[in-house]
Amino acid sequence: MIIDGKEIAKQIRQELRDKVSALLSEGKRAPRLGIVIVGHNPASETYVANKMKACAEVGIEAVRIAYEDTISEAQLLQEVENLNADNSIDGFIVQLPLPAHISEQHITSAIDYRKDVDGLTPENVGRTAQGLPSIVSATPRGIRELLARYNIPTDGKHIVVIGRSNIVGKPMASLLMQKHEHGNATVTLCHSHTVHLKEICLSADIIIVAVGHPGLLTEDMVSQGVTVIDVGITRVEDPTSPKGYRICGDVDFENVAPKCAYITPVPGGVGPMTIVSLLQNTLAAYEHIR
Repeated sequence: MIIDGKEIAKQIRQELRDKVSALLSEGKRAPRLGIVIVGHNPASETYVANKMKACAEVGIEAVRIAYEDTISEAQLLQEVENLNADNSIDGFIVQLPLPAHISEQHITSAIDYRKDVDGLTPENVGRTAQGLPSIVSATPRGIRELLARYNIPTDGKHIVVIGRSNIVGKPMASLLMQKHEHGNATVTLCHSHTVHLKEICLSADIIIVAVGHPGLLTEDMVSQGVTVIDVGITRVEDPTSPKGYRICGDVDFENVAPKCAYITPVPGGVGPMTIVSLLQNTLAAYEHIR
């Protein structure tokens, strides 16, 4: 079965619309998200526009906060502190990447974890790892939501996560091993130095791959009836395409899919869930769910 991330994201957006409408009917204000962008990176401009559009669709107020790429790290840190103290902003993100002269780690770490709707601060990542109330990283949250809504069991299952990034791999592994209705898994975290990757994958009930390596997971690496979640998204040159390229995931979809019980496509699988998870996190910050 193909896991339809677009359809699940659509369902969640409707649920969020209903929740925001209920807040407004009670005389409360709408949740408010700040989106900080530095410079004029075309991809970042597109991502920010998409996030603002998604907010508008569910009734969340989005505030675009733009700075030129000449801003210093010290100045940006001060702006982050201002947003931390601004009670009219429930949560905010700083769109990455940042200019080379600004440390992304310094900026991310300065965000108040209670307003960190990307779920990337050391405090939120640590709280997630310890099973404490936290704002969960957007992509891992979206993946867990897909598993839950398709009734794919994780309790007692062997889940292999390929990729150890701070955005997906590490928080994903932490999330799935927690004592939670949609956790309680035995998780193996693999990466570029993992030996016997094929053998490890063949023992998995669920494989989540997030490395940005097109076609990494091949047919001979998966067992019959496995669930595969493909987080990878890479542009690959394709002269036969009108755009001159095609979007590929980390999975050799054509050959792996016939062996799967469930699999996400690329695009249309995990991608739509990331932005909708950001919206869920914004509502959680508004409601002070920690």
